[in-house]
Amino acid sequence: MGIEKRRKVVEPLTDTGRAASILCSPSCAIGSQVWTDCGMRVHPPVSSSMYKRIPSKDGTNSVELEDGSELLQDDNYDMVQESTDPPSRYSLPHVLVASIVSFLFGYHLGVVNEPLESISHDLGFSGDSLAEGLVVSTCLGGAFIGSLFSGWLADGVGRRRTFQLCALPMIIGASCSATTNNLTGMLVGRFIVGIGLGIGPPVASLYITEVSPPSVRGTYGSFIQISTCLGLMGALLIGIPVKSIPGWWRICFWLSTIPSTTLALAMIFCAESPHWLYKRGRNAEAEVEFQKLLGAPHVRSAMAELLKSDRGDENDSVGISELLYGRHFRVVFIGSSLFALQQLSGINAVFYFSSTVFRSAGVSSNLANAFVGIVNLLGSIIALLLMDKLGRKVLLLWSFFGMAISTVLQVFAAGLLASMSGALYLSVSGMLMFVFSFAIGAGPVPGLLLSEIFPSRIRAKAMAFCMSVHWVFNFMVGLLFLRLLELMGPQLLYSMLGTFCLVGVAFVKRNVMETKGKTLQEIEIALLPQE
Repeated sequence: MGIEKRRKVVEPLTDTGRAASILCSPSCAIGSQVWTDCGMRVHPPVSSSMYKRIPSKDGTNSVELEDGSELLQDDNYDMVQESTDPPSRYSLPHVLVASIVSFLFGYHLGVVNEPLESISHDLGFSGDSLAEGLVVSTCLGGAFIGSLFSGWLADGVGRRRTFQLCALPMIIGASCSATTNNLTGMLVGRFIVGIGLGIGPPVASLYITEVSPPSVRGTYGSFIQISTCLGLMGALLIGIPVKSIPGWWRICFWLSTIPSTTLALAMIFCAESPHWLYKRGRNAEAEVEFQKLLGAPHVRSAMAELLKSDRGDENDSVGISELLYGRHFRVVFIGSSLFALQQLSGINAVFYFSSTVFRSAGVSSNLANAFVGIVNLLGSIIALLLMDKLGRKVLLLWSFFGMAISTVLQVFAAGLLASMSGALYLSVSGMLMFVFSFAIGAGPVPGLLLSEIFPSRIRAKAMAFCMSVHWVFNFMVGLLFLRLLELMGPQLLYSMLGTFCLVGVAFVKRNVMETKGKTLQEIEIALLPQE
């Protein structure tokens, strides 16, 4: 039976992100066995040779099916246009494994808070505030170094292997800290752990964004913040026996190797990012991974959507200069500014200062940390529920605005007499409101939003660059906060932090676009000017 030579073109997708139906010739022969999924007859993923890029009228890329392809050889095949979103259950296990990185991020940042006094006593630097500060902050220095390389690793060896590579220094560093008998060994271990923490979180945001269906991408992105909260609370709970059991702080470090090892092993069974595979020219493998993540009926539309953003230059190397100049400058500027404003709001300093505020109100430090942790977790859960309903931009606006209002409460509390009980209650209320407001938007949204707005070609390296900005401002705020508090006083300092929050409101309103429900390719086309 002869095969009529035809050229079938799928024009760029509509705003709903669905692929147009492709009707095959009724005279074509059946070319392959069909699969059945939910009662609908579909075909297995087509080979990569079937896709060819051609420019469409609007300047984007369309999908062209080559003559004689398997699709055109099935006289009974109709590619049904999907009317439903891909099921989220397929990608959920992969997202949960990636979220282990965020749990480790929170755990290692909080693991030395409670045991620091015991660590300093056992290692012989008790009373040395500089050494104690180094034990806490050395991890940040390592994270900055790691963040510089995370993008290049993610693009070079893939997302899965980068997760495994970031787990390795966390295992080695934690083991070093757990077995050391001097300050130097502790600092080396903390620095090595920091390198892993710098590599992991940007890749986690990147990976979760690339493997999640658009309809739940915001919800899954919120897992990062929730996992971080759980890590911080886990470190707090595990550190409770440290004052009653000698050497318990070593156990705290050893326990962190369990999730690190779990991450490295579980990633063997997780899907690689189809976006990364496609950039490497491994189309057939990308289709297989899409099938794992979205289900067989959605593979073709996902591949067609992926082709829309392909401009034929993905294999070119991306340098820092390209991120800072030219057509990519706007999105990199938005990403860097969001992370800078996140830190300039003073959230980490507020976390540090919260124990002092609670102690003034007669609340113990352990109970204070528990209050802050619970409020942080509650806000993160609410963000998870609202991320794909209200959208990223709305949550960011209300988050920065809420933090600004809470700083006003702190200013009023600082202006009242310290002996007045009303001042203490107002200060505590402002503190908890600040943490809650941060958790519903400014905490979880930037990492998710950045991985959405960056074009596929620069996504990994741009995320790495913005995370390095995050660590620089994180370090600066932590270093200067107490000194500024002494020089300026609480009223002026909180006024300055509130001003940064209002700047955040104005910046988000002017520069941030809503990405809720949009595919990554639709976002890229909307933000990136055509060459």
